[in-house]
Amino acid sequence: MKAKNKKWLIWLIGGIIVVGGIWYFFLKEEEVKIRLETVKPEMGEISNSITATGTIQPVDTVAVGTQVSGIIKNLYVDFNSQVKKGQLLATLDPELLHDQVLQINANLQNAKSNLAYNATNFHRQSQLYEVGAISKADYDNFLNQYDAAKAQVNSVNAQLAAANKNLSLTNIYSPIDGTVLNRNVSEGQTVASSFSTPTLFSIAKDLTKMQVRASVDEADIGNVKVGQKATFTVDAFPDEIFNGQVSDVRLHPTVSSNVVNYTTIINADNSSLKLKPGMTANITIYTNVLENVMKIPVAATSFWPDSLVMKNYKINSPFANGKKGGNRKRKSPLPNANKNEAGVWIIGKDSIISRKKIKTGMDNDTEMQVVSGLSLNDNIITGYKSLSKKASGSTAKSPFLPQRSRGGNSGKGGGSGPR
Repeated sequence: MKAKNKKWLIWLIGGIIVVGGIWYFFLKEEEVKIRLETVKPEMGEISNSITATGTIQPVDTVAVGTQVSGIIKNLYVDFNSQVKKGQLLATLDPELLHDQVLQINANLQNAKSNLAYNATNFHRQSQLYEVGAISKADYDNFLNQYDAAKAQVNSVNAQLAAANKNLSLTNIYSPIDGTVLNRNVSEGQTVASSFSTPTLFSIAKDLTKMQVRASVDEADIGNVKVGQKATFTVDAFPDEIFNGQVSDVRLHPTVSSNVVNYTTIINADNSSLKLKPGMTANITIYTNVLENVMKIPVAATSFWPDSLVMKNYKINSPFANGKKGGNRKRKSPLPNANKNEAGVWIIGKDSIISRKKIKTGMDNDTEMQVVSGLSLNDNIITGYKSLSKKASGSTAKSPFLPQRSRGGNSGKGGGSGPR
């Protein structure tokens, strides 16, 4: 009987040990440990900006045309040719215009001969009029013929000058130093200038200086001013940032599908010649820039200690009871605070967390200027990570996601509360 009781006692103790082991290793709730994520204020630049798209163009482009019609006889430049001011670019066939010069020159000789005859005749008739041999009417008639002959000579002289000018225009010269961007004609092609001047070449003055024609939305144009800094990228060099400066904000709007845009000119250096005319640019214009100011992440003003933080750290703040500051908006003010005041949580010595009131300045939704209230040595809490093995994904909670109540619930990141 004693052996049987002893056997049952052994089974009972073994069962207790097994149940205790199962409870200890599988059913016991693991204590959740967390690690606060902190940042320190830093000095640097903070800015507000707008974005736009545009095209890259040379600062000055000249369309070279012809004032006379004819057949292209010779071309002396091609695409991408470097040209100098006054350099011969092309010639038109001058034969027809040369014949016109010869014809008008012959008419001039005829007019001069007619003038000489009328001058002699008028002189003779003047002598007869003085002695009363002819009437006043006859005298006036000879005078009119003489004046008409002089006018005819002047008219033909003007025609000859115009013909010579047209003949000289068969030579097409470059008006500027630059690069030929486009050639619209070929040798043997006929060009006609009867209604409008045809464009033979497009010449860019200086490709080392480019401009970006940005289309800025009407909602953003009010903040854009001449002299502001701008940066842009192009698809050909996606990892390279080019710098520029706003040089002109044009008042004439462009409307497309009821969207109003304003053309904004941005000058940019192109000494490397990487930028080419017609490229599409993705532009950022900095409308407000503050340099060498203290700044912190905006997320720091959204952190609020929840139950996990209160369990793992000592909190020294009257707002840490989870009941006050019920407004949970990301930029909610401190009680009785104005819009330029906010609050952040600081972790100090002995892992004590305290609340600090700060005065803020410019805010670009990512970083915030701190005017006063912090030092560069303060450790500002932005969130926390769970160190528990059972926790899924030990990442800090985003302050922009829906938060749980600050009551007894736990979470992976600091809740948001009054700033």
